[in-house]
Amino acid sequence: MTNSTEPAQSEATTSAGQHTRSEATSAGQPAQSEATRAAGRRVHAFTDDALGDLDATGVAAAIRDGSISAAEAVGAAIARSAAVEGELHGLVRDDFDRARRRASEPRPGAFSGVPSALKDNVHVAGLAMTEGSAAFPTTPVAKDDALVQQFLGTGLIPIGTTTMPEFGWTASTETLRGDTHNPWHTGYSSGGSSGGSAAYVAAGVVPIAHGNDGGGSIRIPASACGLVGLKPTRGRLRTPEADRTMPVRIVSNSVLARSVRDVAGFFADAERSYRNRTLPPIGLVDRPTQRRLRVGLMLDSPAAPPTDPVVRAGVEDFGRLLESLGHTVEPYAAPVPEFFADDFASYWRLLALLGSRMGRQMFGEGFDRSKLEPLTDYLASDGLRTLAKAPVFLPRLLASSAASRLAFRRGPDLVLTPVLTQATPQLGFLGADVDPAVHFQRLLDLCGFTPLANASGGPAISLPAGQNADGVPFGAMLSATHGAERLLLEVALQVEAARPFPRIQD
Repeated sequence: MTNSTEPAQSEATTSAGQHTRSEATSAGQPAQSEATRAAGRRVHAFTDDALGDLDATGVAAAIRDGSISAAEAVGAAIARSAAVEGELHGLVRDDFDRARRRASEPRPGAFSGVPSALKDNVHVAGLAMTEGSAAFPTTPVAKDDALVQQFLGTGLIPIGTTTMPEFGWTASTETLRGDTHNPWHTGYSSGGSSGGSAAYVAAGVVPIAHGNDGGGSIRIPASACGLVGLKPTRGRLRTPEADRTMPVRIVSNSVLARSVRDVAGFFADAERSYRNRTLPPIGLVDRPTQRRLRVGLMLDSPAAPPTDPVVRAGVEDFGRLLESLGHTVEPYAAPVPEFFADDFASYWRLLALLGSRMGRQMFGEGFDRSKLEPLTDYLASDGLRTLAKAPVFLPRLLASSAASRLAFRRGPDLVLTPVLTQATPQLGFLGADVDPAVHFQRLLDLCGFTPLANASGGPAISLPAGQNADGVPFGAMLSATHGAERLLLEVALQVEAARPFPRIQD
């Protein structure tokens, strides 16, 4: 518990050096204005209420032993949302009334009665799904999709749906209608595309929230907001119908949380209702690994410019921590073909083309293509020009799955990389009003590591690794072969125990 009696705390970042961006941090990014620096604040909702500073596992235990009720936990989350939403802008639609009703008789599960949130790109009965776009109809959907049913089956109670950039194309949750701010410093991005969920978890509104990842969209916001973000193996959780029809199934659903045990607990409980029999079970991961592992260290992406110095130093330090825990860390060059970056970018363009041109068929008659944002239009136009190459790049992306398995079979147990090639960007670097050609090139340069696991379908986890000069987090990523989520979580528990993650409320 904190000593505060207010439902939220907003702290001006005035400690030494926090308003001076280092040369390393600003590499490739526009200089932050004096106005943005002055406005940047640390914002959180931790207070002495029913949620306190507990993680989701702790809240669930308090509900089970009667220390608090589910109604009190959900009520606290709603109050916390009201306290910080004006500064963070992380919620698209509230579902407060239904959350209160659910809290009166919470469903059983490992997280029975624990407040949470769902990202605005899954079907939630009674709420509109708009994928961060003004072009979508706001008609409520009729029923929960399969993934939402599995999520609710763990006992979690959503208080609403969270923000994302249009279609999730970019790595920052910024739209022409408004931006989601990073609670560690509101002048910075909360990442994308699960940026609203990440902001709400980092700020303490809810202890755990849904996200999904088609190019880094869980791991990037986890990195930006100092959270744990696991992209699981393709097919680990139930797959929404729209994702099953994609030419290459790059999207995986998961959660963002402040502790490793929350992520581990979610996947263990989710397996009660559905387990993909083609993958080894994860089970409950409740203790660190005892194995001594071979870890390949890859500091520069084969598909992007060199990693900036502040991130490089943080990931190198993370590697030294792994060595101190008994693992062997050695330089590694992933066998990634030169054409991978172009192939993945071409696939993004193809998906934008499909979403733009077939919006009414896919999303309903109310879809208004004229309201799409510039980046979507740009990607769709490029997609039309590159459509003829689809018979080449789609098979190559599909083949990356077998190539990844072979690389891990012959190589290290895990691969350690940065999440992004640069530290967490400021708001505006990937803004919705940036020239889309510039925006997309910045995106490709920034996201040099995360798409590899989306194409191959393998698992990867982001863990806190450092902070920039303004106190904004950035992460390190550990990747493994298909089905090895248990190993990733065991190592993550080991790292967390050896070096507890920074807390925003401290």
